[in-house]
Amino acid sequence: MITILQKGASILREVAHEVPLNDIRTPAIEKIVVRMKEAAIQEEDAVAIAAPQIGEQLRIFVVSGRALDKDPEKAKNKKTGVKTEDLVFINPEIVKRSRQKKVLQEGCLSVRWFYGEVKRHDKVTIRAYDEKGNKVVRGASGLLAQIFQHETDHLNGILFIDTAHNLKEIPPEKHPKPTVH
Repeated sequence: MITILQKGASILREVAHEVPLNDIRTPAIEKIVVRMKEAAIQEEDAVAIAAPQIGEQLRIFVVSGRALDKDPEKAKNKKTGVKTEDLVFINPEIVKRSRQKKVLQEGCLSVRWFYGEVKRHDKVTIRAYDEKGNKVVRGASGLLAQIFQHETDHLNGILFIDTAHNLKEIPPEKHPKPTVH
């Protein structure tokens, strides 16, 4: 079982370090990405996770394939039995944001069982590297845009509770799914 750090951990309040491009394909980074994927899998409601949440002060986050399966286009994969792969973002930077914002329900693996309303941009574009060192530019809306913003906040030492309104504790048996982590 991989420990997911909770809100009192100082690493969650620090700005994460960029991964040197030459290090992306090293066994050390590959091992961190595997641990992140395993941490997300162990949590039934996880849709994404950032490296600082497992104690790694690096600018990496992983979006779970199960979050992508909630996208109607990606849901087609369920019919064919093909599992949607997790997405890995290394040194991500949000390069474009829509003017329009929405208030969305949000939670976090590092602030367990608390949920609140957070105002997020409706659409964003992110620039990053994947786990193979390829440059990636990806636009997103809906849940994926929310995830990009939430996880980028983690890499900047920001937790969703810093800006959330109507924060409530909802025990596991009553919490809504999915939540952004």
